[in-house]
Amino acid sequence: MKLISWNVNGIRACIDKGFLDFFNQEQPDIFAIQETKMQEGQKDIFIDGYTYYMNSAIKKGYSGTLIYVKEKPLSVNYGLIDGKYNDEGRVITLEYPDYYFITMYTPNSQNELKRLPYRLEYEEDLKAYLKTLNKPVIICGDLNVAHQEIDIKNPKGNERNAGFTIEERNAFSSLLNQGYIDTFRFLHPNDVKYSWWSYRMRAREKGIGWRIDYFLVSNELKDKIINADIYDKVLGSDHAPILLDISI
Repeated sequence: MKLISWNVNGIRACIDKGFLDFFNQEQPDIFAIQETKMQEGQKDIFIDGYTYYMNSAIKKGYSGTLIYVKEKPLSVNYGLIDGKYNDEGRVITLEYPDYYFITMYTPNSQNELKRLPYRLEYEEDLKAYLKTLNKPVIICGDLNVAHQEIDIKNPKGNERNAGFTIEERNAFSSLLNQGYIDTFRFLHPNDVKYSWWSYRMRAREKGIGWRIDYFLVSNELKDKIINADIYDKVLGSDHAPILLDISI
């Protein structure tokens, strides 16, 4: 099963930059999208052969998640427990017979870490929500954290910057310790590959990036992982799409 996730930094803009060409080339079973920056009805986003599920933020032009699927799920849930974080369109969960598929756009701690407490509250709510699920789980999305020093070009210079604070990194470790595997790092323990680059100072051209987009899977799916990769040459966003190929 071929799964792709991509923070498109605005789906309407990304469509104008080749999104559909990439989609049609890859033809994944599931394509998860973060930061849609779009409400329902603002643009026709139907793709032949796929059903889509969207969770938009109340604030226009902000956040939002979207999933395209070839096979319809048994059920769909928006947000975490009691729909929390639906005001920002952060999470979509699809239930299938043998697993759950979740896409999420984790809150950014922002400049001067002014939203770090909110971000850490989200992390705790996420772990609580995952404990309610009674099947193996596949999680994907922009998780807004570079977990280890290998995942960021300049670790020392970013120690108190959003996305690389010790608090965020420890929260990610805590999530993994709850029973999840970072699929890319599992298959490529020593590879340096990034999924996000600042638009400033020609960062992508210079290779100054961060790996903040992930596919995580429950430990019991470890032997089902076939491939995990980053399409770091694909343009259209400040993020690269990521891939998980899994036998499930």
